[in-house]
Amino acid sequence: METATCLNISRQTVSKLWKQFQNDGSVVRRPGQGRKRMTTASEDRYLALTARRNRKATARQLSSELAAATGTVASRQTIYRRLNEKGLYARKPRVCVLLSSQKKRDRFNWCKEHQNWTEHQWSHVLFTDESRFSLTGDSKRVYIWRESGTRNDPSNIVERDRFGSGGVMVWGGIMIDGRTPLHVFSSGSVTGQIYRDEVLDPYVRLFRGAYGPDFLFMDDNARPHRANLVDEFLESEDIKRIPWPPNSPDLNPIENLWDYLGRAIARIHPPPRDVNALKTALLEEWRLIPQTVVNNVISSLKTRCDIRRGRRCINSHRHDSSFYQYYKPTLYLGEVTRPIQMTA
Repeated sequence: METATCLNISRQTVSKLWKQFQNDGSVVRRPGQGRKRMTTASEDRYLALTARRNRKATARQLSSELAAATGTVASRQTIYRRLNEKGLYARKPRVCVLLSSQKKRDRFNWCKEHQNWTEHQWSHVLFTDESRFSLTGDSKRVYIWRESGTRNDPSNIVERDRFGSGGVMVWGGIMIDGRTPLHVFSSGSVTGQIYRDEVLDPYVRLFRGAYGPDFLFMDDNARPHRANLVDEFLESEDIKRIPWPPNSPDLNPIENLWDYLGRAIARIHPPPRDVNALKTALLEEWRLIPQTVVNNVISSLKTRCDIRRGRRCINSHRHDSSFYQYYKPTLYLGEVTRPIQMTA
């Protein structure tokens, strides 16, 4: 009775184990006891091989393939357990864009050129970007089968090079110890003229005037940013651009601010119900972002520009024509439809 109470098990279990110990000298379950395993070792290997060949296959699809090949009908839970035993787990794929060989070289050279920049040098740069925030979005969830530690393998990545549809387009700029107001575009898309009239003239020009001739302006290579009228405006205002490698949003520290902003919007309860409420929430949450957060993401540029990390990434994909730069998974709850993830 005392043993059962101490171990928090029934007296019948204690009695059964005691009898087994007297007979066998051990309480370990004997081989062959218990329910017979539904799948054989060969079938388990077949499941793992099939999942690796088709990483987007669902457990139900794998069960159907197993039944067609061997006649064994296994539940979804059994499929999950067998794949887990083989080190395969259902995970969301990383999302990326492709870089050509030339773009890889441009990116590597840019990082090499800026890897030794000091915080003082970075403090002269205004980092800018647009991002789209959405009230609703695609609710589909895509999972893949992969081993632990293989998140960045090419076979475990889904390529994407555009935003989701709908929502509010915003623009912002950040510097060490400063930031622009968040600008909400009046239209859903941005042209060169809109970019000049709504962003460069009212915001960037004023920052250039305040910071003086050492001021550097960073924007990416989106088509509206490289329009002739934009180049002419920057030249007329003596605004110098910092060259930017193509398809490299992961190098831009403001991407982390879009993530931060999206999480802040996702925490609002009840969430924004219409576009006007979303605009109001975005403007307020942008204003409330601590400047220390802004400074910290800009200070991370030394790590982002570490060419040793970049070289390892390129070498890890040397058998593939692409170099991957990563986004975070997207969450649609009235936040940025380009890449954020909500935490519990």
